[in-house]
Amino acid sequence: MDKSPDAFRTISEVADDLDLPQHVLRFWETRFPQIKPMKRGGGRRYYRPDDIELLKGIRHLLYDQGYTIKGVQKLLKTNGNKFVMAVASGDVAAMEALVAASSGKQEEPRLAGPEEDQIVGRPKARSTGRFFGFGGNGDDAPEVTNGKGSVGKEDRALLQEALFDLLECKRLLDQVR
Repeated sequence: MDKSPDAFRTISEVADDLDLPQHVLRFWETRFPQIKPMKRGGGRRYYRPDDIELLKGIRHLLYDQGYTIKGVQKLLKTNGNKFVMAVASGDVAAMEALVAASSGKQEEPRLAGPEEDQIVGRPKARSTGRFFGFGGNGDDAPEVTNGKGSVGKEDRALLQEALFDLLECKRLLDQVR
């Protein structure tokens, strides 16, 4: 008999579900304070459904998208747990809504400086046929800014998509080596 979707799961059930060793889950608890399984007598862990969804999102970002632990930590800090859970389920509409809500709180978008070696993810932009202001239809003029060399939102999304693609290529090359 299967458990209900709302039932708590043991570490062995979660590890089997995510195809990960149990020690990896314990390690992630030390790196991601957002993962808080309930612990019973003897230290036995019980994961809530939200914990499992968060773990699925973290696993997807680390193993499938090529993020580092530090990158996922920044992503969680910037966009929150629900964003990472939406990544796990592939809910693009929820990701876009959460990014829009979090960007409304921030003062002004900025480019990452050379000291920041980790990416803070955004959902992939829809393919528009535009390449940094070239191509596409002439109706959508790129955002023009003066001053510090800002990049328009659409161009930033295209750069982010290119970065995701390059990270995926790197991951594939590392697997072959």
